[in-house]
Amino acid sequence: MSISPLTPTAHAPAVPGARFPDGPAADPAGSRGEHRIRSFHARRGRVTQAQAAAIDRHWETWGVELDGSPLDLAALYGSARMPVVLEIGFGMGDATAAMAAADPATGILAVDVHTPGQGNLLALADRAGLTNVRVANGDAIVLLRDMLPPASLSGLRVYFPDPWPKAKHHKRRLIQPSFLALVAPLLRPGAVVHCATDWEPYAEQMLDVLSATPELANAHPAAGFAPRPDFRPMTKFERQGLAKGHVVRDLLFTRV
Repeated sequence: MSISPLTPTAHAPAVPGARFPDGPAADPAGSRGEHRIRSFHARRGRVTQAQAAAIDRHWETWGVELDGSPLDLAALYGSARMPVVLEIGFGMGDATAAMAAADPATGILAVDVHTPGQGNLLALADRAGLTNVRVANGDAIVLLRDMLPPASLSGLRVYFPDPWPKAKHHKRRLIQPSFLALVAPLLRPGAVVHCATDWEPYAEQMLDVLSATPELANAHPAAGFAPRPDFRPMTKFERQGLAKGHVVRDLLFTRV
């Protein structure tokens, strides 16, 4: 099933009586008091009428606030047997929707803090009749640390995260040993960790960190990096990187 981007509309206020902008919450876990480095900035941005309407229609059933409360994935997807893949950072959601359409038997829990992207993904899911997408708002670390039980995820996707290119900001990069220490216990045996970046120094760091995680095995140990898989759609960030002459790197690791 092909997924077309949501047609942009003129920027407009939300429809009267809509949940937006009252939800999704800007900081559902109330975590701004925590003294730790974050790899993201919460961004509401300018939300179109269509995006606001999608949030209003679907947030109650397809939206998840990452407030630190335990999350029952079986209840969330209506099935205890559906495998669930976590995607952290989905941008405007076009690639997420395409992958959900190509694999309707897998649930996708897509996390981001960009309100326009949240609305866009909900609109794409609605348009395509996708029932396997849930949109999570908030800090992914809160989700990993506090909300998911062990061995509950069948995969993790991190595509084109912020590379934080300045050396003084490298500590903000998402793919760090402390992040993998949270992720590894949540992965079922055979779960796939898939990362992609067009920033070569970050790709090397990803390879080092993933390779040093004892619970993970490189699916392409000889080459290190993986060939670009056909199932990952081209993203806006990938196109931008290629236009700048960057080399895109994919990394595929399996939970042992």
